[in-house]
Amino acid sequence: MNQDASTGNLSTITPRSRHVRDFIVDFLAGSAGGTACVYCGQPLDTIKVKMQAFPGFYRGGLDCFKQILKSEGLNGLYKGSVPALVCNVAENSVLFVALGFSKKFVASVSNTDYKKLSTLQMASAGSIASIFSAMVVCPNELIKCRMQALTEMAASGKIVNKSMGPWGIVRQIMRERGPSGFMTGITSTWARELPGYFAFFYGYELTRDLLTPAGKTKNDIGPLGLMFAGGTAGVFLWILVYPIDAVKSQIQVLSQTGKQYGFLKTFRGVVRTKGFFSLYSGLLPCIIRSYPANGALFLAYETTQKLLENF
Repeated sequence: MNQDASTGNLSTITPRSRHVRDFIVDFLAGSAGGTACVYCGQPLDTIKVKMQAFPGFYRGGLDCFKQILKSEGLNGLYKGSVPALVCNVAENSVLFVALGFSKKFVASVSNTDYKKLSTLQMASAGSIASIFSAMVVCPNELIKCRMQALTEMAASGKIVNKSMGPWGIVRQIMRERGPSGFMTGITSTWARELPGYFAFFYGYELTRDLLTPAGKTKNDIGPLGLMFAGGTAGVFLWILVYPIDAVKSQIQVLSQTGKQYGFLKTFRGVVRTKGFFSLYSGLLPCIIRSYPANGALFLAYETTQKLLENF
């Protein structure tokens, strides 16, 4: 990420005001990236979650897509879009703000200029930043995943009301488990985010390096190169952590039946009853989604950041 300051009169900027300015820029740019990511990738995310939570319901991603249109209409592809929007905006705001501080931490530990971190150092900073973003992601993904799987839960007889909205799910969680219920799946979320965001930022920076023209910098790859790097970053992330994400989705979706299992027990149960490869159900839609969703995320993030830094 280009964290260079604007070209104004930097001599008048104090260290404290620089930190405040960096915080605001990263927060707003992360919010823009999160918004773009949701609107470009929500339909494929819905297919992914349904196939993860109920791998035996569908023959593949295309069958899942057809069944959603048949039973729920076009709106079914956007179920959970409100919590998804809240989740992505909150996640990416926190992620990129934390990334800014994590880069400075990694730089101080390695005695390096934080604007010139290596690909491996950037990946490490991204992994550290995910510790904080996961705290925001977990409750929002819990609500989103439950909304996306309402139809299948009703069809399997595990719930009665398949028309429940986000606030209905919030009230249900509060009634059944109290505030701590919103952290259902937090261990699985951390298990996914820490290695996932290492791979995510490693893939992003590596792809930008490979696309950089001779004699140019990573900032000269253009919008299409930026979107391709963002999409490739998503592929790096999901190939590494997809089984972990599948277990997390199982925990969060099925917890609304009143049963609560930990990560290892859920993992063993899925492998025993459905086989290990059921943990990869929905991977193809997820990989396809990575390019429009994460491409839009990084394009919006980098563009907004540059605009704000030159404002």
